[in-house]
Amino acid sequence: MNLRVGIGIDRHPFKKERRFILGGVQIDFPLGLDGHSDADVLCHAIIDSLLGASCLQDIGTHFPETVEWKDANSLQMLMRTAQLLRNRNWEIVNIDATVICGAVKLSGYRDQMIDNLSKVLKMSKECISIKFKSSNQLGFESTEGVSAMAVCLISRYSAS
Repeated sequence: MNLRVGIGIDRHPFKKERRFILGGVQIDFPLGLDGHSDADVLCHAIIDSLLGASCLQDIGTHFPETVEWKDANSLQMLMRTAQLLRNRNWEIVNIDATVICGAVKLSGYRDQMIDNLSKVLKMSKECISIKFKSSNQLGFESTEGVSAMAVCLISRYSAS
């Protein structure tokens, strides 16, 4: 069996007059995340982990800062990434992600995020893990923004 692991990391600062989207869920918070797309750091980290595992470069290669991707829905970007992998006979085995944010408690949104990711990636919810860390009042993630890390395992299947 051909297995590969990928890792992805993303971070975005808070910005006024933006929505805070994470895992495709709008978070109830007065600030959003600044970025070219909807700045969903969780989806972006997962995208980069999948692209890295499949040796398909990175998120900037497939979703550049052009008019086409301005304010794009990151769940749609993730769906497109999963299709790229399927087209190359890769199956996503599991996703493990950690979101670091000290400004707002996120655990109440976990089930919605996993539901969204499961639907978009066409995989079982039991194969998706999302964890949240508070940053312990240290650094960028304590008050300035949010970061996320994701690891994935993919396996090659034979097209038959």
